[in-house]
Amino acid sequence: MEKAGAENRRNVAISARSLVKTFGTGEFAVHALKDVDIDIRENEFFTLLGPSGCGKTTLLRMIAGFELPTSGIIQLDGQDITALPPHKRPVNTVFQSYALFPHMTVAENIGFGLKMLGRSGGDIDKRVKRMLALVQLEAMANRRTDQLSGGQQQRVALARALAPEPKVLLLDEPLAALDLKLRKNMQIELKSLQAETGITFVFVTHDQEEALTMSDRIAVMRAGEILQIGAPTDIYERPTHRFVADFIGDINILEGSVVSSEGRTAQVRLKDGAVIEARVPEGVDGSGDVALAIRPEAARLAGPDETAALSGTLENVVYFGAASYLHLRLGSGEEFVLRHSGALDAYDLSTGSVLGIALQPGRARVLE
Repeated sequence: MEKAGAENRRNVAISARSLVKTFGTGEFAVHALKDVDIDIRENEFFTLLGPSGCGKTTLLRMIAGFELPTSGIIQLDGQDITALPPHKRPVNTVFQSYALFPHMTVAENIGFGLKMLGRSGGDIDKRVKRMLALVQLEAMANRRTDQLSGGQQQRVALARALAPEPKVLLLDEPLAALDLKLRKNMQIELKSLQAETGITFVFVTHDQEEALTMSDRIAVMRAGEILQIGAPTDIYERPTHRFVADFIGDINILEGSVVSSEGRTAQVRLKDGAVIEARVPEGVDGSGDVALAIRPEAARLAGPDETAALSGTLENVVYFGAASYLHLRLGSGEEFVLRHSGALDAYDLSTGSVLGIALQPGRARVLE
């Protein structure tokens, strides 16, 4: 995991240190956050990713000021905001429900926060027009929000939150209520909005694809702790923790033991006797019993004249157009899934046939 102290302090927008949140007391206490350290940089799209109950929304609400930490501090631009109420923080939040005013027009909704801040009428009109253009809703300015589609309502909520030009915009699963196609379109629009405005976005989701699609960096959380922080390619290609590898995308996790190592490379003997070369990430112990992670796309069917790294008994073939996913059972009894994008005509794909598996060099990784 990235060390919080390694960040360039001048570029940090939000910083949290030793953050703890406990609900209840004694045997009924729930530890929502456990000694969390995190730095979120200026002008980045940062995602808190994890399953339900992992603490990601609690952390977001504490940045917003809706929850106070049990202990620890939160800073914005180097200033302690731990005890500041929400309305005194230069932070806005977009909720999953959008929380729009149905009796107001789109323009009135967007300008509402500016009016509460005491901005002049001319300033409000100018800013509302700018926000309408930004979210491409100029033609909808005088419609009531209950006359809009879900995607349009989400854009209004974004425009309203962006209008006061907050230093940080917090987004609590704002795409969850949208259908699949609209959600994918909004993922692209959200990332474009962040890049155009230059505002730091902190996005909460349990959807791995959303996180990989939009984020500059991702923090993967489990049970109140941050397990790994990194760019999407780091989280997907170079996971350091077994939970991270298993939570992000499809993956094969095999049990084995290290028989030799040199630097960050280890030879791992699997349960079926095969020896696989694997990378050992920094901070991971590359000795003794280990778990080995191999993505399905890092494996393919071995050719007839090729030495296979593994072999397995075919149980199922799932066709996805551009590629086929083959489900095999290794000699150890473990399941192995590979993604084969080439022609399959040369292989015996009858159930129960034994097939060789070739691996891309350097793609197998040792996990904590």
